[in-house]
Amino acid sequence: MPAASSSTYDVIVIGAGAVGENVADRTSSSGLRTVIVEAELVGGECSYWACMPSKALLRSGAALAAARRVGGAVEAVTGDVDVAAVLRRRDAITHDWSDESQVRWLEKAGIALVRGHARLSGVREVTVTSADGRATVLTATHAVVISTGSAALLPDIPGLASVSPWTSREATSARGIPDSLAIIGGGVVAAEMATAYASLGAEVTMIVRGGLLSTQEPFAGELVTAALRAGDVTVLTGVSTTGAARNGDGDVTLTLSNGTRVTATEVLVATGRLPRTRDVGLETVGLVPGDWLEVDDTLLVQGSSPELAGAWLYATGDVNHRALLTHQGKYQARAAGDVIAARAAGTPVDDQPWGTHAATADHAAVPQVTFTDPEVASVGLTRDAAERAGFHIRVLDYNLGWVAGASVHADDYTGSARAIVDLDREVLLGVTFVGPDVAELLHAATIAVVGEVPIRRLWHAVPSYPTLSEVWLRLLEEYGRP
Repeated sequence: MPAASSSTYDVIVIGAGAVGENVADRTSSSGLRTVIVEAELVGGECSYWACMPSKALLRSGAALAAARRVGGAVEAVTGDVDVAAVLRRRDAITHDWSDESQVRWLEKAGIALVRGHARLSGVREVTVTSADGRATVLTATHAVVISTGSAALLPDIPGLASVSPWTSREATSARGIPDSLAIIGGGVVAAEMATAYASLGAEVTMIVRGGLLSTQEPFAGELVTAALRAGDVTVLTGVSTTGAARNGDGDVTLTLSNGTRVTATEVLVATGRLPRTRDVGLETVGLVPGDWLEVDDTLLVQGSSPELAGAWLYATGDVNHRALLTHQGKYQARAAGDVIAARAAGTPVDDQPWGTHAATADHAAVPQVTFTDPEVASVGLTRDAAERAGFHIRVLDYNLGWVAGASVHADDYTGSARAIVDLDREVLLGVTFVGPDVAELLHAATIAVVGEVPIRRLWHAVPSYPTLSEVWLRLLEEYGRP
């Protein structure tokens, strides 16, 4: 085995996905010598196997469906989605799974890159093993940040592992569209991939143990389920998968809890995520391999072992299980980078002129879009979550199709909006929109919820007419004049 080499940096970031890149950018721009370690592609899951390719697969079908909802445009639609062109566009967006441009960005930002598998090997020490077996020992003077993300959970279903099921990675990087696709799960990935693959011509069957999008407001799952069924997707709810086997002709047969069977060309498992912490050396600092990493609001890893003393180990993104969303991970990354820089300078974190660096908007004020058709855009608490938390609330509901802008946007626009009001403080706790193109409504709701804007001030945020944003006025009218 080649001899080990060693290097010292101020900050070591393990994982060069979007989250790790943001940590490294923040610390490097603060003057800290930063190195980032990556075993796969710089840019990570979001760039190559999640956010970007999945939205590329969805967009063409969504654009075509939008045209078919508008008189004057629908008459011009003469065909279906061009599958080959969609896949070529997906490949262009992922740069054909090449990270050359991301590596150039690291170089421009002054961030060092070491390729290989990283493991904690001591306090402020990381050993990286390259593909050829060469070991490099990296030492950090200030901080190590774990940004290794999460991986798809494969449920313990008899025979499932042996049929080589797809996870989100295979679904977003497939070189062709199978004749049929069975999807186990009813969350965001399952719903989005059902939407995408149905638009690309596959016969799709969803097997959902509970209901679709069950963590959202109930009407969200109901509207998306209805739309999927209208698009010829078979949605089986209240049923689970009990067995799997690949047949002699290559198809997969799934046995369900109600005694029925589903046969498909491929099966996609979308039932949850696991932290990528099983082989990063957690045991060397008194933590359990394979566990999610508990952090405080400065993203500092929590633990009682003496090796963790000295505020040096941080965890950002999916791996800390606070909010498994790329934009929230990047938010955490910015906070962690600022915290590390402040602590390196010996400055109390809360004494910065721009205020605290702590990540507090990844608890109850998390925005999320599900890019189904209709889209689901939400931020903050649902009604059930607010009630469980003990808030004194009022629920405001409005039919998005009644907004003047909706009639211009699409013929027979179908959608719904809900706002959750904290009556004690008269601020919004949560907002959910369901309908075509509601993703662009979400940031206004996020500002209102995160900023705790009083309802009496929201009356002065006048929405443009005629746009979908007029729903804000209608929700306020439901609440009553100030």
